[in-house]
Amino acid sequence: MNPALQKYEDIREGVRGLCGNFDAAYWRGIDERKAFPEEFVNAMTEAGWLAAMIPEEYGGSGLGLAEASVILEEVNRAGGNSGTVHGQMYNMFTLLRNGSEEQKQKYLPKIAAGELRLQSMGVTEPTTGTDTTKIKTTAVRQGDKYVVNGQKVWISRVQHSDLMILLARTTPLEEVRRKSEGMSIFIVDLHHAVGNGLTVQPIANMVNHETNELFFDNLEIPAENLIGEEGKGFRYILDGLNAERTLIAAECIGDGRWFIDKARQYASDREVFGRPIGQNQGVQFPIAKAHINVEAADLMRWRACEEYDNGLPAGASANMAKYLAAEASWEAANVCLQTHGGFGFANEYDVERKFRETRLYQVAPISTNMIFSYVAEHLLGLPRSF
Repeated sequence: MNPALQKYEDIREGVRGLCGNFDAAYWRGIDERKAFPEEFVNAMTEAGWLAAMIPEEYGGSGLGLAEASVILEEVNRAGGNSGTVHGQMYNMFTLLRNGSEEQKQKYLPKIAAGELRLQSMGVTEPTTGTDTTKIKTTAVRQGDKYVVNGQKVWISRVQHSDLMILLARTTPLEEVRRKSEGMSIFIVDLHHAVGNGLTVQPIANMVNHETNELFFDNLEIPAENLIGEEGKGFRYILDGLNAERTLIAAECIGDGRWFIDKARQYASDREVFGRPIGQNQGVQFPIAKAHINVEAADLMRWRACEEYDNGLPAGASANMAKYLAAEASWEAANVCLQTHGGFGFANEYDVERKFRETRLYQVAPISTNMIFSYVAEHLLGLPRSF
């Protein structure tokens, strides 16, 4: 057995046991209704899995990114969709690593206990996309509060979150020395904000992924909700994004293993011309290749986790892990669908649902081309392309 798989077998067994209560029919029904898996999220919260990375002094388990990645991997490997819970994992980093002790005492124990959900992060905007330094949402200090105006898009799980991490410009772009300066992050109490300066517009999409467009019109946020130092928000956000990309890589690895298992089983059982279709090299070789690529991507996942958990720069490994895992899961998805033939398009086989879910990770969070640009500039020393 792969040593990494063996090392975390207790976590894997625990998550598998919980996921066993939410079978394919459950996820199929959630997808058909475009519903949020409230029962599943509650079960994950009550079992303590979503508080894995919160330190013990705040009511969590004090585990690392490696263990958190295993939790999300196993959800997807069991046929679920950890996109419904992963925000609680990586959004918490910004608060944990950069918040004041007062903020951490106020929020983290309640997040760990499931009394509060921190499932949303407001960064992306319609006119800037991944060019984060050009965001137009502003937060202007007025006495003991900040007044926020602007717009965000593709902001997930707002309807099922109590808190949101928000990135806004506190100093105009033309007034800063470097374009990455002058942005700040805030904790937004969504129950107070919605209807009091924040309007939420859901975006229908091809996956059952709850995401929204947000409109800020003089939303007032208490000054005490500023995380860290004013103007340093971009740097704070980047650290959390490295964790996010590594966790997404783990989810893709879980998807990839689900697709390969599904394809292997079907290829072994399905008989055409008096023999299992998996006996044909034209069927078995693509499955074998997809398996190899998932296993290779997994190695980069562990490298990113090791660097992150040891306080080392993890940006390169996190980006490469996310790219390799997303590519591998998408290849496995195509192989699985092709192996099933027409049955792959039938809802009851779950392949088409997982096919749609894993396709998302070619685009977000961070597109393939942005990862190429990062590697070209930061690892290979090529001229900056944008």
